[in-house]
Amino acid sequence: MAERGVSRVPYGVVHPGAWWVWALSLGTAATRTTNPLLLALLIAASAYVVATHRSPAPWARAYPAFLKLALTVLLVRVLFAVVLGSPIPGSHTLLTLPEVPLPHWAQGIRLGGRVTAESVVFAAYDGLKLAALLICVGAANALASPTRLLKSLPGALYETGVAVVVALTFAPHLIADVQRLRAARRLRGRPDRGVRGLLQVGLPVLEGALERSVSLAAAMEARGYGRTAEVPAPVRRTTAALTLGGLLGVCAGTYGLLTAEGGTYGLPLTLAGVVAALAGLRLGGRRSLRTRYRPDRWGPGAWLVTGSGVAVAALLALASARDPGALHPGVVPLVAPALPLWPAAAVLLALLPAFVVPKEHS
Repeated sequence: MAERGVSRVPYGVVHPGAWWVWALSLGTAATRTTNPLLLALLIAASAYVVATHRSPAPWARAYPAFLKLALTVLLVRVLFAVVLGSPIPGSHTLLTLPEVPLPHWAQGIRLGGRVTAESVVFAAYDGLKLAALLICVGAANALASPTRLLKSLPGALYETGVAVVVALTFAPHLIADVQRLRAARRLRGRPDRGVRGLLQVGLPVLEGALERSVSLAAAMEARGYGRTAEVPAPVRRTTAALTLGGLLGVCAGTYGLLTAEGGTYGLPLTLAGVVAALAGLRLGGRRSLRTRYRPDRWGPGAWLVTGSGVAVAALLALASARDPGALHPGVVPLVAPALPLWPAAAVLLALLPAFVVPKEHS
């Protein structure tokens, strides 16, 4: 019989929260630059770690969808710059579209007109930054098990975590149902595309999802999900005040960090908001009547994964402050971007988990 409080999780297994911190840190680093070479290096580093450590579980198959979404965002951003114009001046004209006259109240907006290479390149840089951020989030989804992450959530967020994990668990079943029904209709010579095919496939999928939802709800109710403890009213009010005040402090502090005028108060306000929000979540956890079965340990592998991601974000933030020209190449005049050496070396730190952390088998 296992001793109480002793973790039986394998030593080499990385805490799922560490993968999320690593991926979000890479996403933060991506927001500090518009250099396409550094962004491509960030995307390649995250993709390599995903290729070496991705689990064969169904929830890990969403990474290609995030890649397609990132490519779509990039193309849409460039298309908007071509159709709606851009405030970036330029002298290299690529093409001239027919311009649609707009009413006087739409001043500052145009449809069509001259499309310059500078505006297209600026839009591509901007779209690539957002695409890199989406790919980093996709890497976190591919590397971190949602069910294991649920066990590590604070008690105050337990209900929200259960809802998210149930949604992530049901999504692969829906995709499998759609593929199975479409294959069955093709074998029978019936259409599986168009409006008619969508209705004939969608209704059975919806019916199956509702049946699984009812069965899951009954099973969760039988196992006591949703029970809460009696908490005194002052504790509830203090919890709400700390959580709400902390989140507002984080929002205000983040705004201060993103503006030049709020550089003095942004960091202290953000830290104070984080501390208040964590205290509120800690107090709110008293309502949860649950224990953790075989909790994940935050071991050396988790610290290495977290440290590599945080180091990349911190070094790129430092590089952005010291040499903004290298991390934000200009487009007027239009020149080829250069690869800054030590920021590129900092990005390569994101590859450490691929070589040091053992691969998890599931």
